[in-house]
Amino acid sequence: MLKKINVELIENFLVVWDPKEGSELYKMGYYGKPIGISKPKIPEFSVPLILDLMEGVYLTEKGTISVFENPEKTKVTLTKLRSKAKQLYEEFEEKYVVYKDLRENGLIVTPGIKFGCDFAVYKYGPGVEHAPYMVSVKTANSDISATEIVKAGRLATTVRKRFIIAVPELSKREVNYLIFKWFKA
Repeated sequence: MLKKINVELIENFLVVWDPKEGSELYKMGYYGKPIGISKPKIPEFSVPLILDLMEGVYLTEKGTISVFENPEKTKVTLTKLRSKAKQLYEEFEEKYVVYKDLRENGLIVTPGIKFGCDFAVYKYGPGVEHAPYMVSVKTANSDISATEIVKAGRLATTVRKRFIIAVPELSKREVNYLIFKWFKA
């Protein structure tokens, strides 16, 4: 793709108003959500596409989108977008390192709020499969109790997912993954 897609920053969301460009972006890796369509059956749609700030930072960094705001179409810099994301997401930098690592390894990453985790992760994409993984981001200094691990594991098993704890090392921009396998004794 040569031409950057224009995206408008409105509050804490990014909007691709042109449905054709939104469909193109969605086809590139299931980025965003078309308004009013939870899991599109086909990648072309005739409504605007909403991106979250995590996706916006990633796509801006990659040079895929150009972000503007206000009726004057003032350009939003990557620094400003990142700053806005830090206000919205607790431990944004840690979560972003994990998001980027998963994306760079060819996985599809969506918000995992409905599963009580940071990310739902797909191999093929929403609407094509159910997310096989739920990922929680923890720092190396995070406290996590056995009870929390068991709760997350039980939830993951109930919704047929693998529970993963991602531990980013910001200084190295690397991520260590702890994958839990549950079985009956």
